[in-house]
Amino acid sequence: MVIFIPAWYKNKEWCENEQNWHERKMHSEFDDSVKQIQLFHRNSAFEYSICLLGYSPNLRHFLHRQGVYMAPYFSVFDAINECEGVRAGVFSYKDLNWLPNTEFLYTPFVTLALFQGRKYAQMEFGEDGNLIQIDMYEGDNVAIRNIYDDRGFVSSAIMYSENVPVYQDYYTMKGTWKIRVFFEDNHVEINKERPFYMLGEGDNRREVAFSKLEYESLEDVVKEVFNAYIDTLSDDDIFCIAMDNLHSKLVTNSLKGKKTILSFFEKRYSYEDKYTKELLHNANRIVTDSKLRANELRNRYPDESDKVINITPYDTRREVGISQQLTVQKILVAVDNLSPDVFEKMVIVFANYFEENDKARVHFFTREADYNLPKKLIHDTANILERAGYDSRLALNTEGDSVAENSIDALDSDNVTTKFFVEQCVDELTASKCIREQRLIINLSDSANLYLQISGVSFGIPQIVTEESQYVKHGLNGQVVRHVEDLEKVLTFYLNGLKNWNNAQVYAYDIGEDYTTSRLVAKWKEVVGEIE
Repeated sequence: MVIFIPAWYKNKEWCENEQNWHERKMHSEFDDSVKQIQLFHRNSAFEYSICLLGYSPNLRHFLHRQGVYMAPYFSVFDAINECEGVRAGVFSYKDLNWLPNTEFLYTPFVTLALFQGRKYAQMEFGEDGNLIQIDMYEGDNVAIRNIYDDRGFVSSAIMYSENVPVYQDYYTMKGTWKIRVFFEDNHVEINKERPFYMLGEGDNRREVAFSKLEYESLEDVVKEVFNAYIDTLSDDDIFCIAMDNLHSKLVTNSLKGKKTILSFFEKRYSYEDKYTKELLHNANRIVTDSKLRANELRNRYPDESDKVINITPYDTRREVGISQQLTVQKILVAVDNLSPDVFEKMVIVFANYFEENDKARVHFFTREADYNLPKKLIHDTANILERAGYDSRLALNTEGDSVAENSIDALDSDNVTTKFFVEQCVDELTASKCIREQRLIINLSDSANLYLQISGVSFGIPQIVTEESQYVKHGLNGQVVRHVEDLEKVLTFYLNGLKNWNNAQVYAYDIGEDYTTSRLVAKWKEVVGEIE
C-alpha cells in the first residue's frame, strides 16, 4: 500500500487551511499530493491511504472539493479526539443550546447572535455553507472560539484573555477535552482522566496510553501517535512524503528503515535543511514536478541522482478553448516573479503593437492573493505608458480604475479603449476558466509556471518563454524569446492570421500525449514496482 503524507498546513502550523467563504482565497488547494491522490483514486492504480499529521476538522469538505471524498485516511488528531466515522454530518447552529430569547441577525457575510441587544456570538461558515467556527464574546472581546468538525461537533476551542489566545483544547465527539496546547510556549497537557488515543477500526479499535501527561510541544504529541500508527502497518508499505520543512524532522526520525518516496513541489522546503538531506539519502525514489527541479536536485546531490525521476503532478487533456469565438485576441502575460525592468519593456512593446492590431488585449496573470495587487499593476502600467508617451487610458478609465473588458464604459469620451487587464487566479478553477479564453501565453520571468505551461499544452495555446522546457518546444508549440524587444515579431507571427497559431496548437496536442493520465499512471507503476 502507498501511504501519502501531504503538506496541507496553514502558515507552517499543524492545522488545515480552511477559510471563511467570504474571505479572498490566500492559497491554492492544489498541490502534488492532491493530484497524486486523484490519480490513484480515479484509476485504481494501487491500494493507497492518506496519513494526516495536522489538525483537519473540515477534511471531508476538502476531499469532496478535490473529487476524492471516499479516499481512505488516518488522522493523528482523529486518533487523539477518539473520532469514529468518516462521513460529513448535517449540522446547524440552531441545534445548539442558545440562551432563551436569543435573536439572530443575518448579515451578508456572517450570522450574529444577540442577547438583550448585544452581540454575544458570531458564526462563520465555510465555502460549502458549513459552520466552521463560532466566536463567543464577553463585552467587546472574544472569550472563546469554538471550531467545528464537519461531522457535527465542537472539535476544539481556543480560550482568550483580553482578545489574546491563551490555550486550545481538543475535544472528543462527546465534548471531553483530551489535550490542551498553550500558545505561550507550545507545551501540551494531557487530560489525566482520558490519557489515551485510539488506533484501529471496528473490532480492532483499541486504546493506546500516552507515554506521559505533559509534552514540550504539539509536534512531540503528533510524533508519538504517528509512530504508534506506523507500528500497525506492514513493512511492505511505501510512504510518499510531500517535502515540507514543517514535518521533515518528524518523518525523518519516524520513518528510518521504511520504504519512502519523496515528492518535491514548488517551494515548500529548503535544500539546506539537514533533515531534507537525510531524507534524500534514505529515500528509495525522489519524484519532482518538473525536469528543471529534477536537474537541480541531481546537481545539488549527485550521489542521489539515480533516484530522481520527473513525474508532473498535472496531467494533460485535450481541451477546446474559446479564443477564436471572441471578437478580441487575449494575450495572457504571467507577471509573478517578473522583474520591473522586463515588465516596463513589455508594456511599451504591447502599447506599440496595439497600433498595429486593435483587437489585441493584454491580461496580466497572477497567482498572488494580495488584494491591492490588481490595482497596483494597472497603475504601474498607466505610469509606464504616460512616461513613454502613450495614452495612460489604455490601462485606466476616467475614474482611474481598470474596467471590465466588455463594459460599455470601456470607451471614454475620446474613444480610447482599455486594453490592459488583470487576471488574479489564486485557485485552479479560476485559472482554468481564464486560460480557456486566451489566444497566446507569455511568460518572460526566469521561473517557469508549471501549471500555466501544462494548461497551455492542454488547450493548445502557443506559449512564449525565455527557455525551452519539457512542455514548450521552440518552433513547435511556442517560441523562445530572450530579448523583450523581439516580442513584437512573435505577436505578429501568431496573431496576424491563423496558420501559425493552428500549427502550434497541433504540436501542443502532440506534446501533451506524453503527459496524459495513462502515461502518468504508468510512470507511478514503474516507481512503485521498483521499490516493491
